[in-house]
Amino acid sequence: MNLILAADENWAIGYGGDLLCHIPGDLKFFKEKTLDKTVVMGRATLESLPGHKGLPKRNNIVITGKADFEAPGIVAVHSEEELMKELAKYDDKDVFIMGGEQVYKEFLHLCDTCYITKIYDKFKADRYFVDLDKDDDFQVTWQSEVMEENGIKYRFMKYERR
Repeated sequence: MNLILAADENWAIGYGGDLLCHIPGDLKFFKEKTLDKTVVMGRATLESLPGHKGLPKRNNIVITGKADFEAPGIVAVHSEEELMKELAKYDDKDVFIMGGEQVYKEFLHLCDTCYITKIYDKFKADRYFVDLDKDDDFQVTWQSEVMEENGIKYRFMKYERR
């Protein structure tokens, strides 16, 4: 399974229910990686998306504690057991955990590949991810050149489980 996110130098990933910043190249990278694949997210992440509905051309699975939760274009699950049953329908390499903070932390142990957009700046934040550079279970296996958009420098990185 895969995980995909953008993080700043402090491994911050969000603030106030939104992304830290808007980087068109990061959104394009996310779309390229996840299109025609399966994405797994928490309810709050779904509700932060345009129209509060699943992403187009993807299988959208939402983990929620609300038993009666429904939204257009999604399958709702309510536990890790339910999630694993639903994910059994898909190829592991085509599944992407896409947030938020709690979902990332709960399911990192199931991920062998993490696609990280590393942002070379520090932002005000209230949501964080694990520092993979200090995690002995992961190593960088690929990285792009440093790019810049809207005055923000960033690069794409691929971390794989050792």
